[in-house]
Amino acid sequence: MNSAYAVSAVTLVCLATLVIGAVGLRLSRTTSDFYVASRVVSPGWNAAAICGEYLSAASFLGVAGLVYTNGVDMLWYPVGYTVGYLVLLVLVAAPLRRSGAYTLPDFAEARLESRAVRLMASLLVVGIGWLYLLPQFQGAGLTLATVAGAPPWVGRTVVAAIVLAAVGAGGMRSITFVQAVQYWIKLTAISIPAFILLWAWARGGQPAPWDAGGGTLAEWSRPLVDHGPRQHATYTTYSTLLALCLGTMGLPHVLVRFYTNPDGRAARRTTVTVIALLGAFYIFTPVYGVLGRIYLPSLGAGVRADSVTLLLPQAVVPGVLGDVLGAVLAGGAFAAFLSTASGLTVSVTGVIDQDLIDPLLSRHIGGDTTRIQQFRIASVVAVAVPYVASSVTPEVPLADIVGLAFAVAASTFCPLLLLGVWWPRLSVPGAAAGMLTGGLLASAAAIATMFGVGGSGWAGALLAQPAAWTIPIAFAVSVIVSLATPSRVPAGALRTMVRLHAPEALTGAADPVA
Repeated sequence: MNSAYAVSAVTLVCLATLVIGAVGLRLSRTTSDFYVASRVVSPGWNAAAICGEYLSAASFLGVAGLVYTNGVDMLWYPVGYTVGYLVLLVLVAAPLRRSGAYTLPDFAEARLESRAVRLMASLLVVGIGWLYLLPQFQGAGLTLATVAGAPPWVGRTVVAAIVLAAVGAGGMRSITFVQAVQYWIKLTAISIPAFILLWAWARGGQPAPWDAGGGTLAEWSRPLVDHGPRQHATYTTYSTLLALCLGTMGLPHVLVRFYTNPDGRAARRTTVTVIALLGAFYIFTPVYGVLGRIYLPSLGAGVRADSVTLLLPQAVVPGVLGDVLGAVLAGGAFAAFLSTASGLTVSVTGVIDQDLIDPLLSRHIGGDTTRIQQFRIASVVAVAVPYVASSVTPEVPLADIVGLAFAVAASTFCPLLLLGVWWPRLSVPGAAAGMLTGGLLASAAAIATMFGVGGSGWAGALLAQPAAWTIPIAFAVSVIVSLATPSRVPAGALRTMVRLHAPEALTGAADPVA
């Protein structure tokens, strides 16, 4: 691959990010601008921004890598990523916006009237955000190493520096513009090469993987069949779907965007548009995994399956056209890293700022200028920890790490949100016990998987995809403990439930929670 083309494409994406972020700086003056873009983002613009930050390294590179390695079962990943928004639309999107909260911890405190639950939610937001940031930095390092031969730390450092500049410049207002534009960059970068590669495949007379004979390719193309790296396929598939469908509502960088809508109706319209935009993107990502089985039957020692999207153009159309297509894909991949990392950084920064730095300063904060400076300091902490961790943690497939983040979110915030929005008998000990239980179980499974504990048997499958057992346990603990502690149900629970479900015109829920 011609590295000059790829480096030029990556540079253009990085410069565009900085320029758009600078425009956002001119519009960001108040604390509300930095946290929730003053709640004036339209549904269409917000939907593009949500898709921009949601389509991460796992989507742009990881899905193709999983399809390439494990076969057609992995097609459930893009399905699950998209269906999660349908669950979010039906169950929590509008009530969350009506809560008037800035962050998930704000919602937890408003619903349960407990600082302890808020602190627990804050720690979970930071943990999930950092776990989700890991593959963004690793993916950036992999991309520049693949297309330009640069050491992995170069890609990680570029993403960290640009994200800090964009987030520190204008907070949520700035990042909204950046992410909306980057969604369309990513859609263009993934779709145009896919059409050209499919055209070349059709003209070249190459068979599809499922027509290429028996053996491993025949097994690769059959769903729910155990073979090679894919063991206990039925359990793994359904547990993955459960994590993706229920984990979306617990991702802090996704939920914080709904607080930028003017009202609950706009939040619903945003979610519907998100489903359409995600569906358009995910049509193309599996194409690279399927074509990879044809043109790259072996990647060679030390080459990760996540790089198949970047390597495929040269294998299908060698020469200048392959170089150009590879450069387009490299630029799109960097847009994915930058936009997702930016959204995660904003959400984690908000929590570190409000729930960790503020208490240390005893909340003696003066004016918007001081708060904005504090926000920028918190953003450095939000990026520094996962940046360092990405250098020392083992290399795990990008989509697998993101899947573990989904499992942790589904096992902690999903019970809190669903029960908090729809069940007035949720008590403070019940919510805390459910989050603690689900968080400990899912986090332990995630750490064990990242370090290769469990092997290829049932233990490995249960740890690699824990959602099928951690989510029911978390729900059960929350309900049982709540029923056992009726005296600890918040005194204002019914009033809060009315706020969550009644139109804003009746409750004034458009105003932030104090």
